[in-house]
Amino acid sequence: MGPAEPAQPRTGRRRLELRPEQLRRRIDPDRLPFASTAEVEPLVGTIGQPRALDALEYGLAVGTRGFNLFVSGLPGSGRLTTVLDELRALAATRPVPSDWVYVHDFATGDRPNVIELDAGRGAELARAMDELVESARREIPRAFESEEYDRRQREIVAEIAAEREREEEALTSFAAERMIALRTTPLGVASIPLVDGKPLTREQFEQLPEEQRAAIAEATAAVEERAAGFLRQVRRLEQEAARRLRELERDVALFAIEPLLHELEERFGDRAEVLAYLANVKADILEHVGDFRGGGEAMPPLPPGLPGARPPDFGRYRVNVLVDNGGAAGAPVIVERNPTYYNLVGRIEYRASFGTMVTDFREIKPGALHRANGGFLVLEALDVLRHPFAWEALKRALGAREVRIESLGEEFSAVPLATLRPEPIPLDVKVVLLGSPVLYHLLYQLDEDFRELFKVKADFSPELDWTREHERNYAAFVSRWVRENGLRHFERAAVARLIEHGARLRESQRKLSARLLEISDVVSEASFWAERKGHELVEAADVDLAIRKREYRSNLLEERIRELIADGVITIATDGERVGQVNGIAILDLGDHVFGRPSRVSARVSLGRGRIESIEREIELSGPIHSKGFLILSGYLAATYAQEWPLPVSATLTFEQSYDEIEGDSASSTELYALLSALSGLPLRQGIAVTGSVDQHGNVQAVGGVTHKVEGFYAICKAQGLTGAQGVIVPAANVRNLMLDEEVVEAVRAGRFHVWTVRTIDEGIELLTGRPAGRRRKDGTFPAESVHGLVAARLAEYAERLRAFGEAGHDEDGGRSE
Repeated sequence: MGPAEPAQPRTGRRRLELRPEQLRRRIDPDRLPFASTAEVEPLVGTIGQPRALDALEYGLAVGTRGFNLFVSGLPGSGRLTTVLDELRALAATRPVPSDWVYVHDFATGDRPNVIELDAGRGAELARAMDELVESARREIPRAFESEEYDRRQREIVAEIAAEREREEEALTSFAAERMIALRTTPLGVASIPLVDGKPLTREQFEQLPEEQRAAIAEATAAVEERAAGFLRQVRRLEQEAARRLRELERDVALFAIEPLLHELEERFGDRAEVLAYLANVKADILEHVGDFRGGGEAMPPLPPGLPGARPPDFGRYRVNVLVDNGGAAGAPVIVERNPTYYNLVGRIEYRASFGTMVTDFREIKPGALHRANGGFLVLEALDVLRHPFAWEALKRALGAREVRIESLGEEFSAVPLATLRPEPIPLDVKVVLLGSPVLYHLLYQLDEDFRELFKVKADFSPELDWTREHERNYAAFVSRWVRENGLRHFERAAVARLIEHGARLRESQRKLSARLLEISDVVSEASFWAERKGHELVEAADVDLAIRKREYRSNLLEERIRELIADGVITIATDGERVGQVNGIAILDLGDHVFGRPSRVSARVSLGRGRIESIEREIELSGPIHSKGFLILSGYLAATYAQEWPLPVSATLTFEQSYDEIEGDSASSTELYALLSALSGLPLRQGIAVTGSVDQHGNVQAVGGVTHKVEGFYAICKAQGLTGAQGVIVPAANVRNLMLDEEVVEAVRAGRFHVWTVRTIDEGIELLTGRPAGRRRKDGTFPAESVHGLVAARLAEYAERLRAFGEAGHDEDGGRSE
């Protein structure tokens, strides 16, 4: 353990040091108006999001096209819960939307027709059509078995047969009058001349006189002409018979199904689309009566490929209920967790049939847009963007205000595919996208359609003001979470500790975390430890244990780095003094754990021509923000010391034993302190670590992660031995961000550790060196023994040596001129 640091009253260290009560804000449990959360009404809604709730209320109420919502906020901030609460409350007051059904397209077969029905009537129509088909398959065969059908069929056949017989007798008489006999052959009716009642052979015909042969030929021609007319009449009679039999079948079938269809027409007479559909069904049944005459028995399976191998398809008379809102109360609220293209806009499925894949209107399946039609659809924006074609399909549906089911295979196939093209369904839906603020701004800047379709932004803040109202809201949230999950209730001291933890998550003495997911996790774990210890109520110690256990599960890397520092593998000095060397503190964010890691920053100077280099920047291990901070540092040096002559110095700065990219400007003040020490020759106290960015005027500005930075350096000092002289310098603007661990606060209270605040580089360099920084006199000089005076003296010496070096005849590269 090193010697105690001598007092330096001229530096004002006491003035800059923070008191223990400034390092952490506490809440007195006694001011909470309950003994335990069992007395607290559970939270309804969300906590402290007036801006977001106002935007939600407006966006959900306005019905103009394009006023969909984008709910912006970090995961765990209660976005989804709040949105669902608001949507369900609003949906309960909205009317139940219509049912949508698809039916067969009897005109072309590939464009299924869509019908809109009142809620619940889609399933009613589907059941009615199933009953109609079953009844038709039962009643039509029964009608054809009746005596009346047999009688009328026989009458038609008899009438046609009698007519044919009359025509045949007339033809026979006509031929007999002309001494011609008729014989029916497969090729038609053959005429045979007669002589003395006997058929005349060809040889006999040739032996007849010329006049007689001519008479016979004339008679034969007349008979053959009359026979051709007879054959035409026979075909006409056969067609007439077929027509009359078909009409008889249609009449019989119509007699069987007319009452069934009439009942449906009465039930759905208020829907013109249904009446048109029933008319098509009626016409199709009468056109395919033969399919029903088998009594409903399926044909036996035949080998694939044979004509007529498929049985009659009665499925074309069924109704595909795409959306059934029967039994619903209010408008639908749909949350689609997997918003693929087909899950959003629906799909057309295929089924195997006789070795091939076939489809029809019955294979049309709904998407989330169909199910949410007339209500609300909630989607994670990033999930939609991750799935190919889903984002474009969503925008297309919202822009056209219709859902059109299309197969991606058809669009990307090299040859046209035979598939269905269902009629589109009109769309009336309010879409709510959830996403991060960064994603919102990217979409707004890069996608013009996004601006037109999502005009309302509901922004969820990650933090809440630390007020008594929100303290009570925290307690109400704990009460709700405990009741919903069957956990132990919290006593008020435990709630107070949880509120303080919420402030620590935001690193603020004025704000509480609005990411209630993190708070709920601590509530659950604290309840577990309370149960393990046999506590009836969760105590403050249980909350502390839950927080420590969560950190322990995630801080393996932090402990490994501390071990490397303790073993001397990573060199960090926490005692003594060094010239051109100071401890900075970096933040490592592992996602589930954030901690501060001390880094040794060193500077070396030499005679030169104003070149100040960051080694990390030169080898491209410096991020743009760090490079900006470094250039600001250079601007400060030039403004402070290079008013009379150029900076006659060459300097290099680096983060020792750092092999990753350096990003951020929180080390710019640290680098400046190291450079001032190297130029002045004054050693810096190694027991003091520094954080803060600097502007060109030397003001120290706020940075992030100060709580973790202070705790990170404290842990290293504790491991190497607290001397009472160690501490951290933070920007004065960051005092409100300190929510230090109780152990660090107690160390400060006992004088074993310190936290100082500075507003300028001058205040910081005084703390680190024990020397006054020095104010510029009217003549532009600094006091000789001040930090600035020593730096200015060194630079003046460098300038003189550089001038002398130049006069000696050396060029800019250090070579001797001729």
